[in-house]
Amino acid sequence: MDDLNLRRQEILEITRAQGRVNVDELASRFEVTPQTIRKDLNELCDQRLLSRVHGGAVVASGVENISYEARRFIAQEEKRAIGAAAAKLIPNNTSLFVNIGTTTEEVARSLIDHEGLLVITNNINVANILYRHPRIEVIIAGGPIRRSDGGVIGSAAVDFISQFKVNHAVIGSSAIDEDGALLDFDYREVRVSQAIIANARQVILVSDRLKFERSAPVRIGHISQIDVFVTDQLDSAPIAELCRTHGVRVVEAGPALDDEI
Repeated sequence: MDDLNLRRQEILEITRAQGRVNVDELASRFEVTPQTIRKDLNELCDQRLLSRVHGGAVVASGVENISYEARRFIAQEEKRAIGAAAAKLIPNNTSLFVNIGTTTEEVARSLIDHEGLLVITNNINVANILYRHPRIEVIIAGGPIRRSDGGVIGSAAVDFISQFKVNHAVIGSSAIDEDGALLDFDYREVRVSQAIIANARQVILVSDRLKFERSAPVRIGHISQIDVFVTDQLDSAPIAELCRTHGVRVVEAGPALDDEI
């Protein structure tokens, strides 16, 4: 294998491990120009192995999700900002669902100073973040645990969630289509998310702007079913228009942002 193919193979391996790569960082690592790295990324994208995003690339969307460990590295600062902004929307002394996702876990981290919360979740990571706090009661759904990310999925989890009617729900999605469809990869997880939406008085969607650049095969629902959309930056004109049309409150909460449109 020549140096060119070796470099592209290593770029692919780095992206699969981290979830996202940056042009300038790769140029420095391989001691080549940013233009050379862009050509590498374009070739890998042409092969549908990666997808280009601003400043770099991510693992290509498909029928399988990016690994949990890799997702944790994608848009870390943005997810923390989204988590903090979403937590501000949750009052003390209330009940809420929190579903599976690295962004919903950031919301949980920002809830630790709340009081009088009843948190019902199908996310073992959320439960681990919150259960130690004496002012927060945590109930976890039963059912099979997905080893890849600690998510509790399946019909037992759906039945469990359907027993409750809570004030708030914090949900994520793997992708958001321009027509407003909220998408995910595992139909079993989607059924739980749909039960959460159906049994919450207010639904808060938390998702970074990279989700507008991805796709996934299973439909959770539609943006019109959401009450509040918390994102780092809403730069999708079709989604912004859908939010205005359906009365969805949008909170932009990038690392340097704290705005509402």
